[in-house]
Amino acid sequence: QVQLKESGGGSVQAGGSLRLSCTGTGFNYETNSMGWFRRSPGNEREGVASIDTQGTTEYANSVKGRFTVSRDNAKKTLHLEMNRLKPDDTAVYYCAAWPEGFSWSDYANYGQGTQVTVSS
Repeated sequence: QVQLKESGGGSVQAGGSLRLSCTGTGFNYETNSMGWFRRSPGNEREGVASIDTQGTTEYANSVKGRFTVSRDNAKKTLHLEMNRLKPDDTAVYYCAAWPEGFSWSDYANYGQGTQVTVSS
């Protein structure tokens, strides 16, 4: 059974930084793509950043140049470095993993989420 747990959320002022981390069990890190999603009140879940097993990354346009996703397969961790945070980044952030080559929308497993609040 896949289990993912996020940490590192919190409250920060606009312009500040946070680093999210995710650890997981029950799946093979070396054959799974991973990523971060977020959901803010009244909105649907949206993709923030993803990284495949080769280290290729993708970002939502809204976070490009501010967020950096990384993974450490040896330590079985996923990170999201968030800089120059904006109030619009306020959301619950979820870590996800899915078999590489498959659609995240069909196969992703998600953690419980961690709250990020950015005040102006």
